[in-house]
Amino acid sequence: MLRLNNVEVVYSDVVLSVRGVSLAVSRGQSVALLGANGAGKSTTLKAISGLIHGQYGKVASGSVEFEGKSLVGMAPDEVVASGVSHVMEGRRVLRHMTVDQNISVGGHRLASKGEMLRRKEWVYELVPQLKDLRSRVSGYLSGGEQQMLLISRSLMSEPKLMLIDEPSLGLAPQMVEAIYTLLSRCRAEGTAMLIVEQNASAVLQVADYGYVMEGGRIVLEGAGEELALNDDVREFYLGVDTSGERKSFREVKHYRRRKRWLG
Repeated sequence: MLRLNNVEVVYSDVVLSVRGVSLAVSRGQSVALLGANGAGKSTTLKAISGLIHGQYGKVASGSVEFEGKSLVGMAPDEVVASGVSHVMEGRRVLRHMTVDQNISVGGHRLASKGEMLRRKEWVYELVPQLKDLRSRVSGYLSGGEQQMLLISRSLMSEPKLMLIDEPSLGLAPQMVEAIYTLLSRCRAEGTAMLIVEQNASAVLQVADYGYVMEGGRIVLEGAGEELALNDDVREFYLGVDTSGERKSFREVKHYRRRKRWLG
């Protein structure tokens, strides 16, 4: 469904942010993209969705294809029309609008009012937590509720593929579990997902496959179950060393990651 081949992304024709990234997402598949801050994960998603153009960035080389069609240079609204939605990080709800109004905005491309109502009721069935909050002003929702709203709004466009950036960032463990329960439902409904995360323990529970980025490059990939058991991933993202003992992230030195993964 989605294939990136040797993609390089440059900002302002100077800063090389993504360096030769290749990855793929199959139909109905959930794929994790792991990495520390600054690894290039969010930039990779923006290169797919077209949002990179609004930040003086561009795909300088390589290909980004969705269902055999190139997305390079395509405007964000055209990418959405092709079946790809992007849930950005940062709880970007329309804060002055109600939950129901926010969700309606996501369906602005639907053909009729009847189709809008049908799709909206489907979303509320999938995300029942929001149904009782549909008249609530979105700015007064909790962080977890806002994240659910963003995912719900994205679902209104009937995406074949959702790009989801840091869905668990800043949330309490109970709400992280609720968010990933929702993402599991989306996968069960047949929606493919490419999920950027630092919370490896959460995302690898729903990921069929995963990639690890470091310094703009893919340095490790494998099935979700394999990555969850990988010693490097367990040490650098789950805080567990090879002996099985939990340790502080501060004890893990950056140069050790580069030496082990980049040679």
